[in-house]
Amino acid sequence: MAKLPVITIEREYGSGGRVLGQTLSEKLGIPYYDDDIIRMASEKSMVGEQFFRLNDEKPGKSPLFFKGAKNVTDKPTLTGNITKPENLFRFEAEVIRGLADQGPCILIGRCSDYVLYSTEFENFISLFVYCDLSDKIRRVIKVDGVDTEEALSRIQRINRQRKSYYRYYTGNNWGDLTLYDLPVNTSHITIPQTAELVLHYLRLRGYEV
Repeated sequence: MAKLPVITIEREYGSGGRVLGQTLSEKLGIPYYDDDIIRMASEKSMVGEQFFRLNDEKPGKSPLFFKGAKNVTDKPTLTGNITKPENLFRFEAEVIRGLADQGPCILIGRCSDYVLYSTEFENFISLFVYCDLSDKIRRVIKVDGVDTEEALSRIQRINRQRKSYYRYYTGNNWGDLTLYDLPVNTSHITIPQTAELVLHYLRLRGYEV
């Protein structure tokens, strides 16, 4: 049986992807990294955390900027305009690669799947978590404490940002399910059931779960 992989999770806002990641972390006994990636990148770069949060999962501004592996693997600069979105992304990419090198873990968003793929990191499984719009609205109302109109607005805005962000830094379509090892729809099963589905998939892939 193979040792546990790194698991990357791209997720629609309101799909329950973050909770799924936390659940898998508990069941597998491996670390979970989400906002920690921002904090670690800030510490590594000595750039204020607020700059990373301002650009978190949002596309850069240059229409000519990279869309491919070459630039993802470039080293971030420590001189000049080090707070450019592209440079901040490179700091985050370094953190993601470093965490993966340490061993099995859960990595949430921030093009983690592409960052690992582009550096030929072999032992990882990529998930994409999505669900029906009505279920996304229901979750956002419950978790964020907003009304239906605001829930829909947040879902549309944040998912649009995530799609543009992924496209900007990878050149790929965030919603293309063929890019991921296991796309999962959380509309008709609970998050704990979805976690069991992922565990079963890992067993089928030969991992020791």
